[in-house]
Amino acid sequence: METIYQRMGAEELAAAIAALEAEVAEVTAKGLKLDMARGKPSPEQVAISRPLLDVLSSSADLMDEGVDCSNYGCFEGIPSARRLAGSFLGVPAGQTIVLGSSSLNIMQSVLVHYWEKGVPGYTPWRKLESVKFLCPVPGYDRHFGLTQDLGIENIPVRMTPTGPDMDEVERLVAEDSSIKGMFCVPKYSNPTGITYSDETVRRLATMKCAAPDFRIVWDNAYCVHDLTDHGDKLLNIHDVALEAGNEDRVLEFASTSKITFPGAGVAFFGSSFANMAEVSRTLQVGLISANKLNQLAHARFLPTMDALHAHMAKHAEFLRPRFALVQEKLRDGLGETGCATWTNPNGGYFVSFDSQPGSAKRIVALCLQMGVKLTPAGATWPYGIDPEDTNIRIAPTYPSLEELGAALDILVLATKLVCAQLAAEERA
Repeated sequence: METIYQRMGAEELAAAIAALEAEVAEVTAKGLKLDMARGKPSPEQVAISRPLLDVLSSSADLMDEGVDCSNYGCFEGIPSARRLAGSFLGVPAGQTIVLGSSSLNIMQSVLVHYWEKGVPGYTPWRKLESVKFLCPVPGYDRHFGLTQDLGIENIPVRMTPTGPDMDEVERLVAEDSSIKGMFCVPKYSNPTGITYSDETVRRLATMKCAAPDFRIVWDNAYCVHDLTDHGDKLLNIHDVALEAGNEDRVLEFASTSKITFPGAGVAFFGSSFANMAEVSRTLQVGLISANKLNQLAHARFLPTMDALHAHMAKHAEFLRPRFALVQEKLRDGLGETGCATWTNPNGGYFVSFDSQPGSAKRIVALCLQMGVKLTPAGATWPYGIDPEDTNIRIAPTYPSLEELGAALDILVLATKLVCAQLAAEERA
């Protein structure tokens, strides 16, 4: 798409650049310090969960269906917490494990297990000449770090409005037996906010894979993070995989990190009975049991899915104005310029912003100069390399509305100036 700056004459473009540079200098002089780098809940959101701290006291009953939560044991998690996990993950409670606060940590443990020991009946991944993972892009940087740390090659696959490009995914996994897995954030993907279509879920669960030990890391981090009462619906991949005879393919994860207290919640892992038994044998070597008191508090604070959805509705009250402000500021500031496009998700924590090719790093640097810290350009691609240098992840949840508005104005200003400079450079 041609930008307004590419359509300007030489004198008009020079005047536009000079005016934008003067605005940048004026904003820079204010010495602002605004942060949109990570997707953190705001302090007001975290405060919603403060009553959780009152659930257990020195006089509380610490038993959960015969399990003493004040002592060792029950590695797989207490019964009430496993039922909550099953509701999250769409599997029977018996196919879940409830551990500490970090689903990312469980993912790492599972991947290391396959790296060191392999899928039962198959060669450990570390002994293979080549191991690869598919990474939908733009995607979640911490996913890519897990496999990169093990020496696994990350292969980018473009996202579409219905999920990963399934024609490309199916072609790759059918041809290459060294592709052992794939990362997926299926509902309100990080950062695009896209929810996988039913067709995409079915194709992932049923596709032919050259590697019989192929695994899908199904990170359902935003499964209950709707902005309205009519959020996106995600097909249950476990049901489809079971019907296709591929129930071992799916490794699902979630947590309460953006529901109760980040870093102090509970994390869930759900998969087939065979996968649960195999991975548990390794995890139990280094863990007698997780924090069952925290599990008990969460299960009593969120005893049913109705209670959970009521709690999430309170979060949505804080999030809706922030996401609406993102759309308003970007539409008003850039909507007629041709300089950028962005997503408008129905939930989750992010908005994906695509500027002109070759501009993202310059925009992020210019925003930082003016006092706004953004997620580094390239972070949404493996190895931090966005080949077209276009994608920026917007995290609008943590700042106040006033701060967010100021930060978005700066993003708009930086985008306009960089876009105008690129137009001038093209002519030079």
